[in-house]
Amino acid sequence: MEKILLAPSILSADFANLSTSIDKIKRGGGNWVHIDVMDGSFVPDITIGPLVVKAIRPLTDLPFDVHLMIDHPDRIIPRFAEAGADYITFHWENVIHHHRVVQQIHSLGKKAGISIVPSTPVSAIKEILPYVDLVLVMSVNPGFGGQKLIPSCINKLTELVSIKNENNYDYFVSVDGGINNETLPSVLATDLDVVVSGSSFFSGNLKWEK
Repeated sequence: MEKILLAPSILSADFANLSTSIDKIKRGGGNWVHIDVMDGSFVPDITIGPLVVKAIRPLTDLPFDVHLMIDHPDRIIPRFAEAGADYITFHWENVIHHHRVVQQIHSLGKKAGISIVPSTPVSAIKEILPYVDLVLVMSVNPGFGGQKLIPSCINKLTELVSIKNENNYDYFVSVDGGINNETLPSVLATDLDVVVSGSSFFSGNLKWEK
């Protein structure tokens, strides 16, 4: 098995001291910084925008994994690219022209990801899989940290890994939501590539040995 990457989510970080939180990610074995962007429309909460991403970019050389939980992501993607994002992930559920958005992200020199909520099946995104660099499976309904993982989402990870291997695709399979010491073993058993953890990581309770 190749190394599985850990992408701690700053949604659960200390927003009054993001510098210390980002340092904790590196010291705690994090490989990426996962940045949840919420607009209060596609999901209930509101978090951060490109200005914050730009402000924290000089604090680390770790890749920024920017997850856009927003309506009309195409309108703001260039600003996140300019701010220092490395991966930009949008949601299948609120975009019509998926290929166009993937092309937009690639044209800006960034990696393109697509995400699905728990109620969306993998079959919905099969047409876009050859073109993306990352597939993010939400294992909770997006919008808040600290939720419990929805067990049926584990099957999506296995399915995506299988499709990737059978077709020699080149995307990372990632999971976000409810990852803790109890759920981590079943997630790792799928042979996925990236684990996003927020509450458990920043509370110091996640036992990460990868």
